[in-house]
Amino acid sequence: MPPGKYGMQGEWEKEGDHEIMMDFLLPTGIFLKFPVSRNDTIKTIKRMVWKNARSEALFTALGDPDAYVFTCINHTAEREELEEESRRISDVQPFMCVLRLVAREGDRVEKLTNAQISLLIGKGLHEFEVQKNHEVNEFRTKMRVFCEEKAQERQRLPWHQWMEYSFPCDLEPCCSPQCGSSRSKNTKKILINIKFEASDESFMLQQDPQDPPLVLMRSALKKKATVFRSVRQEPEDYTLQVNGRWEFIYGNHPLCQFKYIFSCLRNGQNPHLIMVHHSTISKYQEEQGRMCNQVYKSCSLSRPPPLPLKKQNTSSLWSINEPFCIHLVQGSRVNADEGMKLVVQAGLFHGSELLCKVVTSSEVTVCSEPLWDQKLEFDINVADLPRMGRLCFALYAVIEKAKKPRGTKKKNKKADCPIAWVNTMVFDYKDQLKTGEFLLSTWPSVPDDKSDLLNPMGTVERNPNVDSAAGLLIRFANIRPYPLYYPPLDKVLVLKTLYQSLKCLFFVKLKEIMDNKNYTEFFEDEKELLWKLRAEVRSSYPESLSKLLLITKWNKREDVVQMVSLLRNWPDLPAIHALELLDYSFPDPAVRSFTIRCLRNLSDDELLQYLIQLVQVLKYESYLDCDLTTFLLERALSNRRIGHFLFWHLRSEIHVASVSLRFGLILEAYCRGNIHHIRLLTKQNEALAKMKSLSDFVKSGSQKMTVEDLKLCIRQESYLEALSDLLSPLNPSIILSGICADKCRFMDSKMKPLWLMYKNPGTQGDMVGIIFKNGDDLRQDMLTIQMIQLMENLWKKEGLDLRMIPYGCLSTGNKTGLIEVVKNSDTIANIQRNCSNSAATAAFNKDALLNWLKSKNPGDKLDQAIEVFTLSCAGYCVATYVLGIGDRHNDNIMIRETGQLFHIDFGHFLGNFKRKLGINRERVPFILTYDFVHVIQQGRTNNSEKFERFREYCERAYKILCRNGTLFVNLFAMMKAAGLPELTSFKDIQYLKDSLCLGKSDDEALKNFKVKFNEALRESWKTKVNWMMHSLAKDNRP
Repeated sequence: MPPGKYGMQGEWEKEGDHEIMMDFLLPTGIFLKFPVSRNDTIKTIKRMVWKNARSEALFTALGDPDAYVFTCINHTAEREELEEESRRISDVQPFMCVLRLVAREGDRVEKLTNAQISLLIGKGLHEFEVQKNHEVNEFRTKMRVFCEEKAQERQRLPWHQWMEYSFPCDLEPCCSPQCGSSRSKNTKKILINIKFEASDESFMLQQDPQDPPLVLMRSALKKKATVFRSVRQEPEDYTLQVNGRWEFIYGNHPLCQFKYIFSCLRNGQNPHLIMVHHSTISKYQEEQGRMCNQVYKSCSLSRPPPLPLKKQNTSSLWSINEPFCIHLVQGSRVNADEGMKLVVQAGLFHGSELLCKVVTSSEVTVCSEPLWDQKLEFDINVADLPRMGRLCFALYAVIEKAKKPRGTKKKNKKADCPIAWVNTMVFDYKDQLKTGEFLLSTWPSVPDDKSDLLNPMGTVERNPNVDSAAGLLIRFANIRPYPLYYPPLDKVLVLKTLYQSLKCLFFVKLKEIMDNKNYTEFFEDEKELLWKLRAEVRSSYPESLSKLLLITKWNKREDVVQMVSLLRNWPDLPAIHALELLDYSFPDPAVRSFTIRCLRNLSDDELLQYLIQLVQVLKYESYLDCDLTTFLLERALSNRRIGHFLFWHLRSEIHVASVSLRFGLILEAYCRGNIHHIRLLTKQNEALAKMKSLSDFVKSGSQKMTVEDLKLCIRQESYLEALSDLLSPLNPSIILSGICADKCRFMDSKMKPLWLMYKNPGTQGDMVGIIFKNGDDLRQDMLTIQMIQLMENLWKKEGLDLRMIPYGCLSTGNKTGLIEVVKNSDTIANIQRNCSNSAATAAFNKDALLNWLKSKNPGDKLDQAIEVFTLSCAGYCVATYVLGIGDRHNDNIMIRETGQLFHIDFGHFLGNFKRKLGINRERVPFILTYDFVHVIQQGRTNNSEKFERFREYCERAYKILCRNGTLFVNLFAMMKAAGLPELTSFKDIQYLKDSLCLGKSDDEALKNFKVKFNEALRESWKTKVNWMMHSLAKDNRP
C-alpha cells in the first residue's frame, strides 16, 4: 500500500460503476460476502443482504429489515450509523469494505433527522454532545425549542401568508423609470403569456405595467370564462407563478417592479406566467407540515423535563473592592528553540480598549511543559470589571541577552518571537465571575506579526486541536466562598447627574466633533466634554452613539451604569448607523441588544443586502446565546430566501476551527426549524460534492484531460442523478433541471473552473449556466459584487439606472464556490484579438469594440446598445474607483451583446494594485480607454455632447455614493472578521474613506472626482500598454 493511502480511500476515488466486494456482519452471527456496485444505495444493499441471508442459518431470527441499521467505520475513523438509506455506498465511503447490521435503538425519526443534519452541515451532532459543555447543551435546547415553535407557527399561517415565507417576492428597489411612479395615459401596455396550471392552453393579455397582480389575474379569469365558458372564479383564490421557476408574482406591487417582469420588459420579451390555485399552495404547505409534525412529535416525547433550579447564596460583584488577579500555573506542548526564555503576557480588554496596564510573567527556560506558578495582578478592582471583559494571553519566546565585546555600539535588545495567543471571558455565560482552573488551548501566532502580541479581536473559543496546540493552565481566584455575579442592570439604582449650567461654547465644540465623520480618536478635553454632554448627544446627535461609547470608561462602574441607563431611552437608529455597533469595539450586552432592536426595522430585502456582514460579526460574539444569533434565526425562519443564504454563508466556513462550533450549532438550529428545507439543501450539497469530485478529476489527471473525458464522467448515472433536479444555490428560485453534458466544459485558467450548463423545460429552451470554482477563495468576489449590487440599488432609488450586472457569486466551502454565467457576453480581450492580426496590436485597435457592437445590434438597435454601454461604463468606472478594484485588464472586463459592460474577477481591492518588479502596473484611478470613449461618442471624434452626458452620469453616480459613504465604510469594517488578506484592519478601510471623501462637503468631493476622471482619461494610454503586455503574456503561455 503506498504511503499515506489507507483503507478503501483509493477505491472510492475511482470513477465508473464497477463492483466492490464487501463483507457483512449480521446480528445473528452470520458472515456474508458478495459484490455490490459503487452506485448502489444503502437501501438496495440491505435488500441484497436479506436475499443472500435467506439461504443461511438463523434467517427467521432476523425479522423486519426496518428494525435494523448498518454501521461502519467512516473515513474519519468514527463509527457511523447509516440511517439515511438513500445514499450511495460510494458517497458513504466506509474506511474498510465492511458493514455491520445492528438492531435499531432509540427513536428512528429523531436519529434519521440527526443523521441528515450531520451530513448537511458537514459536522456530526455527536461532536456537540461529547464536549460535555453546559453552555453548548443549554444553547442547543433553547434554540431547538425556539426554532421548532417558529416552524409550528409558520404551518398555522393562512396560505397567502405562508407564501410570503416560502416564495418571497423578488422586487426591484423601485419602479423602473419607464413605468414611472404615476400612471400616465401614454404608458405602453405589455403583452403577458398566461396559462392555467394543468392546462396546455395559453393566451396573451395586454396589461398596464403599473397594474398590481390582482388586476392581471382578474383579466385572466375573465378571458378564461369567455373562451372556455367556465364558471367565474375569484382572483383572490389564485396566485401567479413564473413559468419554470419557484418564483411567484403577488401582493400590492406594480407588475413592473417584479424583477422577472422588469427583466422581460428591458430585454423586449413577453413574460410567461402560470395561474396557480390556492389549493395547490395549501398542498405544499400540508406536505411540509406533515414532515415537521412527524419530527416534532417524536422529539417532544423524548425530551426530558428541565431540572429544577437550585437556590444558592450569591453576592453582587460591585461589593468587592479588591484588585483582580489570576494565577498562571504552567504551559503544555510548548515548542520553541533552546536557548530562549518563555514569557506570557496578559491584558484585560473591553472590545478594543485595554482596561489597565498589560501584565507580564517572569521568564522561564524553554521546555515542553514550562512552570510559572505565578500570580498576575491587574490594576483594576473586581468591582470595576465590565460584563464583557476578556482576558487576552500571548505566549512568546525571547532570545537571551548575550554579552557583547567592548566597542560594539549596538545596544543589547531582546527579540520577541510570538508563539501563540488565546482569549477567555472573565465572566461565564451565566454572568458569574469565573473561578477555578481552566486549561486554555491556544491558537498559533502569525510569525511575521510583531506589532501586537495580544489579539483582543480574536475568538474566545479554545483551539479544538487540543492534541497539537500549546496549552496554558490558569486559575481564577475564589474571592468569596460563594459565586459572584455581575449585577442585573435593571436592579441597579442609577444615580443621574445633570449638568444644567453649560456654556454655549461647549455646544459649538460638540457640534464640531459630531460633524466630523472621520473622528475616531479624541483628546482628553474632548472626551470630558462629550461625556458631560451625553444627554445632548442623545437628543441632538443620536446617530453619533458610537463616539460616545468609545469614550465611555468601561473600567469605571459608575460610568457604565450611566451609559446603559442613557441607552434605554436612546432613539432607534437607522441601519446605516446601527450596523457599526456590531463591531468588536462595542461588546456590551446592552449595546448589542439596542443594535438588534434597531435592525428589527430592516425589511427582508435590506437584511439580505447586509447578510454577509451580519454572519461575519457573529465571530465577535462572546457567548453562544446572543441577540444577533436569535435575530438571524428568527428572520431566516420567516423567509426561506434569507434562510437559504444564511445556511450557505455559515456552511461555507464550517471548516474554520475558530467558528466551527458556533456556526455548526446555528446551522443545526436552523435545520430543526425547517425540516423540509433539509431535503432541498441536501440535494444542493450532494451536487456540489460531485462538482468538487469532477474538478479534482480534471485538475489531477496524470495525462492531459480533455473536455470529452469530462462529458463522459458527467454522463455516469451517479453524476447525472446528483447534478440534476436541484435549486440553484446562487438563486433558490431557479430550477437546475437537467445537466447538458454536451454543453459542459472546463475553462483554461489555472484552477480549471467547470462550466456547467442546465436546461429547463419550462423556459422555452433557455439555458442556465453556472461556473464551479475549486481552489479560489470567492469571498472577496462575493463582497465586491454585493457592494456593486448595493450601489445599483442606491442609484435606482434616485432614478438612475446604470445597467449594472451584479452576477451571482457564492462561496460554498473551503476555496470552493459558484459563479453565475452571464449569457451572450465576451471579454474585451477576445473581441480585440478576433479583430486583429497579432496580440501586440489588438489592445490598440479602437474600432474593434464598436464594430463588434454593430455586428450584434444591426440597424436601429445600435443606438440603444451604445446608450446601454454608456450607462454601464459610467457605473463601473465609479464603482471600480470607489472600491479600489485592481488587476484590471482586458480579460476581466466583459461586454454583453446588448451593450452592457461589466467587470469580473475581483482578486484585488481597496487600492491593492498589482506590482511588477516593484513598479505599480496600474497607474490610473479607473479604466476609461479611448476605445470606450470611441463607442460612447458613436465613433465620431467630435461628438462631445454624448461624452459630456457620460461624464454627468459618472458625477451623479459618485455624488449618490458619497452621500451613503458611512454605509459602505461600516459594511467593510464588519468584514474585518472574515480574514480576507486585503481587509484585516482599519488601515485597509482608509482607502474607502478617501475615495468617498468622507468628512468633506459635496463640492469638495465632486472636485476631487473630476480630477480623478481627467487623470483616467489623460493616462489611458498606460492602460493600453498594460493590456498589450497582458495579451502578449497570455499568447506566449505554453
